[in-house]
Amino acid sequence: MNRIRTLALVASAVAVLTSCGLVAEGDATSGGSPAAGYPVTIDNCGAEVTFDAAPEQVVLLKSSAVPFLAALDVLDTVTARAGEYPRDYYGDATWAALEQIPALTGKTDTSGHLLISKEVVIGEEPDLVLGEVDNLSRDTLDDVGIPLIEEPAMCAEGLEGPGFDDVHAQMTTYGEVFGRTEEAVAANAALEERLTELGSRVSPGEERTAAVLYPTVGGGVTYAYGTRSMAHPILEAAGFENVFADTDERVFEVTREDLIGRDPDVLVLLHSGGDPADVEEAVTSLPGVESITAVADGNLLPLLFNYVEPPTPLALDGLEQILERFGSGG
Repeated sequence: MNRIRTLALVASAVAVLTSCGLVAEGDATSGGSPAAGYPVTIDNCGAEVTFDAAPEQVVLLKSSAVPFLAALDVLDTVTARAGEYPRDYYGDATWAALEQIPALTGKTDTSGHLLISKEVVIGEEPDLVLGEVDNLSRDTLDDVGIPLIEEPAMCAEGLEGPGFDDVHAQMTTYGEVFGRTEEAVAANAALEERLTELGSRVSPGEERTAAVLYPTVGGGVTYAYGTRSMAHPILEAAGFENVFADTDERVFEVTREDLIGRDPDVLVLLHSGGDPADVEEAVTSLPGVESITAVADGNLLPLLFNYVEPPTPLALDGLEQILERFGSGG
């Protein structure tokens, strides 16, 4: 039952460009350097986004892109950032680079969505915005000639079957956009090697079940993640069966009765920050959940959101933390 969707071989990088909807014009396929092959057009969330040159003034509205930019050594192109950037995600060098980037705002609403005016972002005169927010859509930015890239898993249509190969594909896309194709190939090779090593830690044996939840701290809706979420391949890679493997959705509301009935052995609890103990209490305080095996055995792991969603290099860190906390699943 164990299944690891491995990153594609480095030799298939050119094929990935086609499969992820990326078209590079110029001399990118004529034997010259791909980094010189502008203009470059990518398909992002069903929209064509064209670059005549590598972006030099980037505004970050979400933290998801940071691991890609760090791997490609282009964080110095980011001139402003907004939102939350938890320290735990980043190594010292990446964190030092982020601290040098001016912060526009970290204000969010009760659901964790960024609150920022379009005037503030447009005033930065970016040549690329990374991450779409509710009041700053792609259409709004298109009207003023500013391109936007959202992580494919966060597009309205999402990903049909997300996996570690989507990390590879997005790294390749950013490599083309920023003229760092060789760096993208090297980064993908390192990710593939690491994924193989993590997979070697999973030994065959009796499988355990797990669920990935996003509880509302302080009371409210509990969300669960199905097969259209990166949570699903991460659990599989760790040797667990997702108790919501029959749900063809990315994220959805789940009742405590349903959770109790599915009785997972392990619970991974996503959150965006704050005290992990509060995240655990948001689940353990629900009436009747003491009968769930994971709760009875204390097998709960609070995990920052980007370690699971969307597919980025941080997914491998999330996989490693699950393996370290719960063993191989065998």
